Amino acid sequence: MRDKVEEALSRIRPTLQKDGGDVVLIDVTENGVVKVQLTGACRDCRMSDATTRSIENFLKSEVPEVSAVEPV
Repeated sequence: MRDKVEEALSRIRPTLQKDGGDVVLIDVTENGVVKVQLTGACRDCRMSDATTRSIENFLKSEVPEVSAVEPV
């Protein structure tokens, strides 16, 4: 599943990078929790919670095994 998540993240990275940010995959747990770290402009942005939710919604649509996305 980690490979599927990484592939999906690679499709949304250009959008984050366009605004000076990025997302790093930290871990995927056995129960489908994806742990990510927002970097660059996304790390300290006041919209980081909304960005994480958007990433979660996207990943759930692309990789149905994903149960949640948590920032670390």
